[in-house]
Amino acid sequence: MNPVNVAIVGGGWAGCAAAVAAAQGGARVTLFEITHTLGGRARRLDIAHPDSEPLWLDNGQHILIGAYTATLAFMRNVGVDPHEALLATPLSLRFADGLGLAVPPWAARWPAPLDALAAMLGARGWRSAERIALLRVSLRWRARGFACGPADTVASVCAGLPPRVMDELIEPLCVSALNLPAAQASGAVFLRVLRDALFGQGAPGFAPSALLLPRHDLSALGPDPAAHWLRERGHTVHLGRRIERIDADDGGWRLSGEGQAERFDCVVWATHASAAAHALSDIAPTWASATAALGHTAITTVYALGPRHQPLAAPMLALRSGPAQFVFDRGQLRAADAGVLAFVLSHSGGEREDLQAATLEQAREQLGLVGLIPLRTITERRATFACTPGLVRPSGAVAPGLWAAGDFVDGPYPATIEGAVRSGQAAGRGAALGR
Repeated sequence: MNPVNVAIVGGGWAGCAAAVAAAQGGARVTLFEITHTLGGRARRLDIAHPDSEPLWLDNGQHILIGAYTATLAFMRNVGVDPHEALLATPLSLRFADGLGLAVPPWAARWPAPLDALAAMLGARGWRSAERIALLRVSLRWRARGFACGPADTVASVCAGLPPRVMDELIEPLCVSALNLPAAQASGAVFLRVLRDALFGQGAPGFAPSALLLPRHDLSALGPDPAAHWLRERGHTVHLGRRIERIDADDGGWRLSGEGQAERFDCVVWATHASAAAHALSDIAPTWASATAALGHTAITTVYALGPRHQPLAAPMLALRSGPAQFVFDRGQLRAADAGVLAFVLSHSGGEREDLQAATLEQAREQLGLVGLIPLRTITERRATFACTPGLVRPSGAVAPGLWAAGDFVDGPYPATIEGAVRSGQAAGRGAALGR
C-alpha cells in the first residue's frame, strides 16, 4: 500500500509541525514555503549592525513557558535540545527597581503550584492585603476548575483584585499572552493559560511556569531543524515556492503555482488566516468567511543597541506606563548580541517612528539608558487574532482531505507558538490517515 501523499502549504511553526507529524504518521510529505526563511510570524531576520557585523535577530521577540509541552516535544523530535536552546528562568515579572512578582530562588525547585504561591506571597512592594487578595482569587479560580462564562473578560474574572495586582501582574500577563488589555480579552482563554502555567504539568525538566528565553533565532529553534529532519528522511521541502491555487482532483487535491501543478491525496493549509481565507474561499465558503471575519492585533518590537558593558539586571524585565511592556537583554542570551535590547509592545497602535521614539524615552526614564541607537523597529500588523470573549474560531477540518493549521484554528490556546504547533500536529496526524 502506497503512503498517503501529503502537501503542507506554509512553513511557519504550524506548517513545520504538521509536516513532521504527517511524516511520523507514515505519509510522504512535501512542504511549500513562499519565502526563503522558515518560521512564519516567528522567524529569523538579518538586521544591520552599526559595526557591519552580521546580526541574526527575529521578526519579533518571543518567549516560551515550561507548560508549552507540544512545542518543546516538537523541538526534541527534530533534534533541538530545549535545555541548550532556551534559557530557563523561574517566573519573574520584576521591574528595574526590583519590585514586582517573582518565584524566589529558594522556591524555584518546588513543584507547581507551590512555586507560584511562593511568588504571590513574596511579591516585592506589595502590601499583605494585595498578596492575600491574589492568593484568594487564584484559589477561587482553581476551585471552579479555571472555568468561566463565555462572555467573561479577563477583567471580570479578576474582579476583587487590587489595582496594584491588576497593573503589575494581570495586565502584563494578559497583554503578553492574548495581545489585548484585560477589559477586552477572553477570560476563558486567559484562565486556561494560567491553569497550565501555574497549576499544570511542565515539559520534562521544566517547571510549567518557567520562562524560556531563546538563545538562538526563532527559525533555528524548530523550523530549520524540522526541514533538515524531513529531508534526511526523503521528504521534500520547497523554499521560495508560491502555491497560487488549490482544486479538487478525483478524491484528492491539485496544487498549482508558478507554472507547475501537482496532485496530493491530502493537504494541510498552514498560512496566516487572511491568506487561508482567500485561498480556500471557493472550496469552503462558510469556513473561509468565518476565518476572514477574525479580528487581528499588532505587536511591535523595538531593537536598540546600548552599552555592551552595561547589562540589565536580568535577561527580561517588566516596564511600567509606556508603550513597551517588557525589555529583553539579548546579550545575556547570546554573546553575539551583546548590547542589543528588544522592547516588546503588545497590542501596539500608531506609527512606527512614534512608537520607537516613545520606547527610547521610556528606556531613559525607567532604565536610565541614554543614547540608545535604534537598530530596527518591526511591527507585525496581524501578529495575533483578537482573542475576545465568546470568539468562535474556525475548525481545523476544512473539507475531506483538507486541513487548516495555524494559531487561529480552534483550540485552547491564544495566538502563540504553542497554539500553532498543537494545531499543526493535529492537522498532520489527520492528513497522514488520509482523512
